[in-house]
Amino acid sequence: MRVLTVIGNRPQFVKAAAVSRRLQEVATEVLVHTGQHYDDEMSAVFFDELGVPRPTHELQLGTGSNTEQTARMLSAIAPLIAAERPDVVLVYGDTNSTLAGGLAAAQAGVPVAHVEAGMRSFDRSMPEELNRVLTDHLSTLLLCSSAAPTEHLAAERVVGTVEVVGDVMVDVALLVQPRAREDDGPLRSAEVTPGEYVLVTAHRAGNVDDPERLRRLVDLLLGLPCPAVLPLHPRTGARLDAQGWLDELLGAEHVSITPPLGYLAFTALLTRARAMLTDSGGVQKEAYLAGVPCITLRDTTEWTETVDAGWNVLVDLDAPAAYAALERTPPTERPMLYGDGRAGERVVDALVRAFGD
Repeated sequence: MRVLTVIGNRPQFVKAAAVSRRLQEVATEVLVHTGQHYDDEMSAVFFDELGVPRPTHELQLGTGSNTEQTARMLSAIAPLIAAERPDVVLVYGDTNSTLAGGLAAAQAGVPVAHVEAGMRSFDRSMPEELNRVLTDHLSTLLLCSSAAPTEHLAAERVVGTVEVVGDVMVDVALLVQPRAREDDGPLRSAEVTPGEYVLVTAHRAGNVDDPERLRRLVDLLLGLPCPAVLPLHPRTGARLDAQGWLDELLGAEHVSITPPLGYLAFTALLTRARAMLTDSGGVQKEAYLAGVPCITLRDTTEWTETVDAGWNVLVDLDAPAAYAALERTPPTERPMLYGDGRAGERVVDALVRAFGD
């Protein structure tokens, strides 16, 4: 079995860490890195830290609008599929890389396997929602993190085979989080005390590309009642600098701005945080797995189970709502929502059953 895997951003590197080494024991994997995250701290460091095999092809296609990125990726991936002749193209999640890999494969008549299929925020204004819906409807094998996504896929009448395998990010989190809890280095660098700070990430176009919403984000951070650590995404940093607002955050005594962090350093900060403030989908889930309350800077989420469990609150950019959420006491129970840490094995098994010789 020959598998061409397309990845391009931080969450996909983490997911591939749970699958690629196992997959390469039973198949030939051609790993394609689109370069959607082209900053070294957001890509290369994950290969080093998590043991993801080095990519066979690195495309460096990270700049431009969503449409421009996707178009360039399609143009680059299509000839790779023709040259590599895979039995299946494997994609993860909901990025431009996901859609480009899936669409290029489907147009070439090659089956598509989609890990993390069926997730829905039901907000079509989000590029990620469009990517995941379209990818699901062109996939041959749809591998879901939990039962809820299968209900979405059934309602949409997808034609591919649907299977629940668990969440591959759980596999990595269960391995890394215990070790990260013992690493004080990132906390010392940020000059914060365990349990007394919030960790913040913000990068989605809907929050940082619109100057009015970006200003609301800045004001929310400036008004936080406790220390905050903000690993600054390159996109967000560029938008803040263009508006002349980056210096405000740099000058705020309670905000510690760091460069983008590797997975281990980020997880060390996450596991000891008072709360997580984020607009990322994957980080919402990482916070849940770490037992850290999450405050999501969006008004929708694909990870609805975390909200239902009481560990995640959607506040959009409403500062008073965010500050109120910080005062909430998390529930005493945290159900195992996304599997037992063996999702990577199940993904590989499903691929072998569907596409193996």
